[in-house]
Amino acid sequence: MSAGAQPFELAKSVLDPERTWFVGGVIRDRLAARGPQSTTLDVDLIVDGDGEEAARQLRDAAPAGAAVFTLSDQFGAWRVCSADRDWQIDCTPLQGETLEDDLRARDLTINAIAEPLAGGELIDPTGGLEDLQLGVLRAASADAFAADPLRCVRLARFAVQLGFTIDPETLASAQASADGLSSVAGERIFAELNLILSAPEAVEGIRLLDQIGAAAMILPELCALQGVEQTAYHHLDAYEHTLEVLQQAIDIELEPSALLGDESGAAVAALLSEPLADGLSRAVGLRWGAVLHDIAKPQTRAEFDDGRIGFPGHAVEGAAQSRLILERLKASERLRAHVSQLTLEHLRLGFLVHEQPLSREAYYLYLSSCQPVEVDVTLLSLADRLATRGRKAEEAIAAHQELALDLLAESLRWRASGPPEPVIRGDQLAAELGIEHGPRLGELLAAIAEGQYCGSVTDEQSAVELARTLLASGD
Repeated sequence: MSAGAQPFELAKSVLDPERTWFVGGVIRDRLAARGPQSTTLDVDLIVDGDGEEAARQLRDAAPAGAAVFTLSDQFGAWRVCSADRDWQIDCTPLQGETLEDDLRARDLTINAIAEPLAGGELIDPTGGLEDLQLGVLRAASADAFAADPLRCVRLARFAVQLGFTIDPETLASAQASADGLSSVAGERIFAELNLILSAPEAVEGIRLLDQIGAAAMILPELCALQGVEQTAYHHLDAYEHTLEVLQQAIDIELEPSALLGDESGAAVAALLSEPLADGLSRAVGLRWGAVLHDIAKPQTRAEFDDGRIGFPGHAVEGAAQSRLILERLKASERLRAHVSQLTLEHLRLGFLVHEQPLSREAYYLYLSSCQPVEVDVTLLSLADRLATRGRKAEEAIAAHQELALDLLAESLRWRASGPPEPVIRGDQLAAELGIEHGPRLGELLAAIAEGQYCGSVTDEQSAVELARTLLASGD
């Protein structure tokens, strides 16, 4: 069997066709013309029996290296997936006395359609087929959202993924149950948020979360940006500005060459497609950075005596706050660190606009301070500037974009080759200078690395001479 058909065909070849049904996305996406069922790599099954036993049967029949593990003790769900995680099959025991009972207990009608493993007539007790044709998201039951408040977030996710509209009664039901999200595990919320942020219509997804009332429960810090007035150089409040930055980041990501040129655009596209953490690409990491980059503006907002508005320290405080938000959502340390650094450094490029032309030392400070997000934060800064269209916008955007493109090219070169190889080791330098290992030695090595980048240090001798000069001067 082909790799693409593997989970679908594997299930059909192993499990009892009279007591197993395909359900959910594998049916929905086929009927919505989102791809042939046989190439689906994520398959959900209802099993009239033991979910663990079914998953282990699939694991034993799959190519070597497939893994099996529990998904839910409450529902008895188990998952089997390939060694490289390219495909997965979820096996959930029948919930309720009949298949129809199980389907009526699901979230949305379009996800409550089943098909016997052997093929045949679809089982559709809630009217999902008609809703698929209409492009409507409708709750499968009156208490669908109360039964699992995470479905309030899933509602927004399916709306942006499928481009469907939400039935008014379903929206009202979700709004009434959104408070229940306070008891939902952070990792479950995080998984749904990532799917929303990964969608081309991610901004609309966040607006839907706000409309449903889910955003106030899962990202209250983001909602706190609403109505926060900004400086005269902004045309939007902090919340709308954040969503505009997200949209600009998405636009750059989807068509990088349009703004960055063919060479840099191709390099950026390749970088953003790289895996980052938590199954996410660097592109989604950038989107998280856009969402959280100004997250500390409400508590740092200040009005000065001359009438100006400012947000002193919002990048530093925002870096800490973004880390806490992602920790609450059970994100990995790698993603927390990545987004935190994007938030911390997102203003750095803007401060350099008025220092052009930049010295080699300024380039080095930018690159070494922003590493390893030097490319990502340059893109975030550009998106941030493009979303700031208040006083003198055209002039400011032009100057910022010119520098951003310059720094982007340098950042891509830096990322490709890395800092220069040290011309002298720390122990060698310590011996030459007769000093102990410690912070001062680290400072001297950093100065030598900067000198190498700028061209003033070319070999071991010039490195030692620079270090002696710095020691003598006390710098």
